[in-house]
Amino acid sequence: MDIDFPFHVDARGRTADTDHPDHVRDLIEQLLFTTPGERVNRPDFGCGLLDLLFEPNSPELAAALGVSAEGALERWLGDVITVDSLVVTAQESTLRIELRYVVIATGERRTELIEGGAAT
Repeated sequence: MDIDFPFHVDARGRTADTDHPDHVRDLIEQLLFTTPGERVNRPDFGCGLLDLLFEPNSPELAAALGVSAEGALERWLGDVITVDSLVVTAQESTLRIELRYVVIATGERRTELIEGGAAT
């Protein structure tokens, strides 16, 4: 078992844990939502998604995020997952990230969808 994210205490009064596929999902979320410079000992960790939060939504924004996210996933989680596809789309006020990947330890194929509103 792995430590669950966000960190919390479970009903037994112990550190909450989770299964490996959920832990990998947590790692991806942490990577995408961490701003480079936010972590003291790893200043280049993250992909800058939150830096783009108030930028006007556009195909250019989606392309920039796609390049940043794919590079960060390869660099920081390349030993945990293999990215099959990463598609970032901007439609009206919604930015959508669809990530298809394989968990290396188990060979399990997974798809994660992350959506959020952007400034228009």
